[in-house]
Amino acid sequence: MTPALRRGSWVYTSGQVGIDPDTAQIVGPGFAEQAHQAFRNIRALIEQAGVTMADVIKVTCFLTRAEDFAELNAIYEQYFAAPYPCRSTLIVALQPKILLIEVEATAIAPEAS
Repeated sequence: MTPALRRGSWVYTSGQVGIDPDTAQIVGPGFAEQAHQAFRNIRALIEQAGVTMADVIKVTCFLTRAEDFAELNAIYEQYFAAPYPCRSTLIVALQPKILLIEVEATAIAPEAS
């Protein structure tokens, strides 16, 4: 699996969950811990591809519990600034069932001046 791929100015990430890449363990036990880790993982992939979180134009979030939506909004604002990237949020069943969120992002590098 490719965690991130850059083609020209475009950067696409694979879905990232609340797993710490250093330990390969799910963080938590709560939604906030997993969400922050998923967004930290996204940020690391985006930056490795040579762009920043400000270059992200689309985010897709997959939640296992609808009641986490409001908390997601608050966490999202800690990783992105206005105007926020477009976002879709779906309620799904993730495996294993202890995963509470998965996030993927698309970024485009700014045009050279």
